[in-house]
Amino acid sequence: MYVLIGGAGMMGLGLARQLLQLGHTIAIIDIDPLACSFAREKIGVMAFEGSAVSSTVLIEAGIRKADAVVAALRDDALNLALITLSRSYGSSHIVARMRDREFLQAYRLAGASHIISTIDLAVATMANAIEYPDVESMMHFEQGQVKVLKLPVPADCSVAGRSVAAIAQDPRFPSGSLIIGYQLNPEASVEIPNGNTVLQAGSTILVVTRPEFVHPLIDYLGLSASRRPALEVSHPNL
Repeated sequence: MYVLIGGAGMMGLGLARQLLQLGHTIAIIDIDPLACSFAREKIGVMAFEGSAVSSTVLIEAGIRKADAVVAALRDDALNLALITLSRSYGSSHIVARMRDREFLQAYRLAGASHIISTIDLAVATMANAIEYPDVESMMHFEQGQVKVLKLPVPADCSVAGRSVAAIAQDPRFPSGSLIIGYQLNPEASVEIPNGNTVLQAGSTILVVTRPEFVHPLIDYLGLSASRRPALEVSHPNL
């Protein structure tokens, strides 16, 4: 895809780097000439110096052929302007970074496809790190009604050496929970387990569950707050 990013701040540059690694073609727009030079020389993407809410700059950057537009400017009002201009050029896939939640309705009315609140993400991540120190990462779906947890399987964990089928049939395993991923070690690929998959000590599992079952699930696994994972709690990509 051809992705046009408005804003070469930490988020814009980080996103450009990751999307480039995924094989996409990236162009970034920013008024800061140093940021544009960094994007070209250090990341290897196209960079256009100027305002991302200038029609002239947008056309030069290829707004008409962009498959996706990212509004990651330093100000919500500028992001709204970029969304509106992108829509006028036919862009339908627009991802916006929102700083202030008061702009949420305005972003929706402007036509943003996806709205990412950086403050909400940071707060949720920090709250998860405090509330669930045993969880390596946690993702939220459907306004928090469904959660996907990444959990370690230590040697003394109650599921180590047991099959997924045996765990699912255990009455102590929280109902409505499901093991959906299995990673033997950090270097291995994540696999979709079946009933015969045996969870080895030192591995990691992905479990989908409901919010009310998070604590019972951790208790069932026998994890404790004193045994914290090496990875920090993180919040998704989306």
